[in-house]
Amino acid sequence: MKLRKLSWLVALSMTAGLASSPATVNANQAVDATSSTPEYFQHHRPQFHFSPKQAWMNDPNGMVYHNGEYHLFFQHYPDGTKWGPMHWGHAVSKDLVHWQELPIALFPDDKGWIFSGSAVLDKNNTSGLGTAENPPLVAIFTYHNKVAEAARAENVQTQALAYSLDNGRSWQKYAGNPVLEGGKIADFRDPKVFWHDESNQWVMALAVQNRIGFYASTNLKDWHHLSDFGAAYGAHGGYWECPDLIKMQVEGTQEEKYVLLVSLNPGGPNGGSGTQYFVGDFDGKTFTMDPAFKSEVTKIPAVFPQQQIFEDFESGIDKWTTEGDSFNQSPIKAGANEFIGRYGAQLANSFNTGDASTGKLISQTFKIEKPYINFVIAGGKYPKDAAMNLIVDDQIVAYATGNNSGSMSIASWDVSKWQGKKARLEIVDRATGPWGHISVDQIVFADTPAKSAIEPAVWLDYGADNYAGVTWSGIEDGRHLFIGWMNNWAYANEVPTDQWRGAMTIPRELKLHKTAKGYRVASVPTTELNKLQQNTETGSNLVVKQTVRLDKQVQFATELADISLNVNMLQANEFKIVLANDLNEQAVISLNSKTGVLSVDRTQAGQQRFDEDFPMVQVAPISTKQNYSVRIVQDVASIEVFVEDGKSTITSLVFPNKPFNQIHLQSEQSSLVTNWQISQLKSIW
Repeated sequence: MKLRKLSWLVALSMTAGLASSPATVNANQAVDATSSTPEYFQHHRPQFHFSPKQAWMNDPNGMVYHNGEYHLFFQHYPDGTKWGPMHWGHAVSKDLVHWQELPIALFPDDKGWIFSGSAVLDKNNTSGLGTAENPPLVAIFTYHNKVAEAARAENVQTQALAYSLDNGRSWQKYAGNPVLEGGKIADFRDPKVFWHDESNQWVMALAVQNRIGFYASTNLKDWHHLSDFGAAYGAHGGYWECPDLIKMQVEGTQEEKYVLLVSLNPGGPNGGSGTQYFVGDFDGKTFTMDPAFKSEVTKIPAVFPQQQIFEDFESGIDKWTTEGDSFNQSPIKAGANEFIGRYGAQLANSFNTGDASTGKLISQTFKIEKPYINFVIAGGKYPKDAAMNLIVDDQIVAYATGNNSGSMSIASWDVSKWQGKKARLEIVDRATGPWGHISVDQIVFADTPAKSAIEPAVWLDYGADNYAGVTWSGIEDGRHLFIGWMNNWAYANEVPTDQWRGAMTIPRELKLHKTAKGYRVASVPTTELNKLQQNTETGSNLVVKQTVRLDKQVQFATELADISLNVNMLQANEFKIVLANDLNEQAVISLNSKTGVLSVDRTQAGQQRFDEDFPMVQVAPISTKQNYSVRIVQDVASIEVFVEDGKSTITSLVFPNKPFNQIHLQSEQSSLVTNWQISQLKSIW
């Protein structure tokens, strides 16, 4: 995400999270649906993925199945197409395919904006918010108080309840909100709640900065802490978000395990956002990882040599020169759960009272005597506008930024070529957009570079565009049904759509397998997607050497398509599926049996100038073997790839200037498509 002039001052000037006029509506106040027919055929509008009629959408929330309906709530800003004061939007479906958008369910109020959460049917009325005859749907969500955040006060994020007695059509906020406070923990959010039969209690999985906190309640109102998990396991390139603890049966066995989904931003496998998972057991109090899985995701600690400390900010910033107002509160004293990865109690931070502040912190001149300068840094990813710069001979010779995260990352500069020269450091904040601030701590001159921790992880989806996904509660047929936000925080505010911004993945079924590598969660499109098939053709024993046009094998357009292939590599090491149009735009899906890598290359797939992070080659691990099953679900602005029955998955946005209507199969050496099927899909609008 780069520097843009956004209207964030409006948000920060609001009182206690109150938005514009719609935000003052009570949660149970009726809201009229728009009388105009929405236009669902704009350029890049998904044709079988859910997207809002208009304005901004991100994380799925409150997903619950009740009375024959799948409820999908979502993070929503109805007054703009960039992230702003959060509401809960609402849509329902009877078949997971066709969606009806309903009026906004939850509005911000004087306690804050409405961040992510979950919903359950309290069928035994443990909360007392309904009756035995009419048990309530209960939403558990996070309040985010912007005024408290700006003041660095306690309880910036708290957990709260709302309930519905009319099948989710209207919602009343609980008078006793909040029901759980985090005190000094600034990032304390995204409650996912389920009933745990064995311990006869409600269990909440909650994102608490770099870990998941588990809490319990018998009535959804009074919560107590059970345990924490995760600080030493998995990826931690950003704060953890949107957890989901799921009890799953291992396919083909009677064995049951618990799977914990954890979203992470940034730090995903292909940059920006991603969702990792952990497999183990839960006894009603503690999540314990499977030993083999634990060995795969255990962190290798960082190395940070403490030699000549130039600045740790423990004694103030008197030796530094300040410009502007962004460092007026520096050094700030961090709370026990703030700025993970910092050293000591204090650090330089340019947030002041908000991202709108700007300024500069300039060190005294020093002589470079050691070959490395090591430090930790957090904040926005703005190389020119929110960075620490090394100045030699009045030139910037090295710089570092945050990664759009509040977690402190280790950085190291090799300055050996400037040893003996005089230099200074400048910590600069000219950024006013989201993450428009910077934090720096523990600047050390050393003989060796600092090295970041190695944090191995197992990912649910290796693509760039499947984030914050969780499963529906209340599913009656035993399936674990999942949906994610089809976007990435690295560029979400800038994707080239106008009336709306944001879409969901297709709904998927999660399945737990025991493989040669250990437990793995596969995801496949739900069977309900088949309802959209309007034409299907199949074939077999198609020899591929050089290029074969698979779209020429069928008698219908393949712009919206569900494509399945079984590929025998024969003599080939690499097999490609190229989705293209007559503008020479293309997305290339590649299977490499020698390296065991699946890739999706969107560097030539159409519009990409909106953000330099967008064009990329996304990669995922696959088995090194002879035969592969591949399924590709193609909409006008997305590609979802499922290999080996969903054990390897890549979800990717693309923005071609004309829809992809060609399917090229490519192989330099002979390969064989033993079976193929293409189904043309109908629009849901």
